[in-house]
Amino acid sequence: MALHPEEVVERVPAGGTSARAPVLEVFASIQGEGRFVGEAQTFLRLAGCPLRCRWCDTPASWLLADEPLARVEAPSGRRREAGWATPFQAATWIAAVEPGLPRTVSVTGGEPLLWPEFVRALKGFLGARRVHLETAGVHPRALARVLERVDHVSLDLKLFEDLDAPVELDGALGAEFDGARERVPSDARTFAAVRAEVLRLVRGRDACGKLIVAGGRAAAEFEPILADVLACAPELPLVLQPVTPLNGVRAPTPAVLGELCEAARERGLSVRVLPQIHRQLGIP
Repeated sequence: MALHPEEVVERVPAGGTSARAPVLEVFASIQGEGRFVGEAQTFLRLAGCPLRCRWCDTPASWLLADEPLARVEAPSGRRREAGWATPFQAATWIAAVEPGLPRTVSVTGGEPLLWPEFVRALKGFLGARRVHLETAGVHPRALARVLERVDHVSLDLKLFEDLDAPVELDGALGAEFDGARERVPSDARTFAAVRAEVLRLVRGRDACGKLIVAGGRAAAEFEPILADVLACAPELPLVLQPVTPLNGVRAPTPAVLGELCEAARERGLSVRVLPQIHRQLGIP
């Protein structure tokens, strides 16, 4: 479905046509996680992430190449494009990969909040499509910047102990790199404070929290996260997402999932357990 730029440019904020981000891939698939699991969506994956989650299934998205290439999975066939893209260019790729009617666009990564000006500007080029943001939620200032320009936030909730030391991406990237101005928390106390701040930002909005549960963890270890959800965003739908075994990280036992689910219910939280459906189906 073609985009008509003359119909949308006037709705783009000042500077929106020049904001760029490194696009890793654009493809149409089925949402496998969170509140909209099972929905046909189009995925826009941006490169760059300072977190080092041990179970990450897209480690190729962590780093930034000097000249990144975007993989565009159009129905007519795969092609490669220069990865540094404006929101308008990304919108044309989104339209190109859709096999039929327009779909909700899931902006994922990597960490999309490294590129807040790009995310803010994108919606103005997408017509009536909803824009969903998938984020680790460790950049609260960037999240506050984009909230009014996205329709849904899928917020990861993770144990600090499940992460290796962060690797910041800045310096050599210069002014192009919006995320260089907001550092990732590198200790458990700051990580928890940022989590609470982000939860307060999404309170009352169209959002969900994905609590990632790895094997070898006791349900009690997640109590501080449940307490933060209750205190900061008690109406937030909570998804307990068991880790898909990867990189030596095991899936949690059914007993732990059951205990954690009950702990959330006892606090009056809306909770459900959902594995990564796209992994079960063998699709991207």
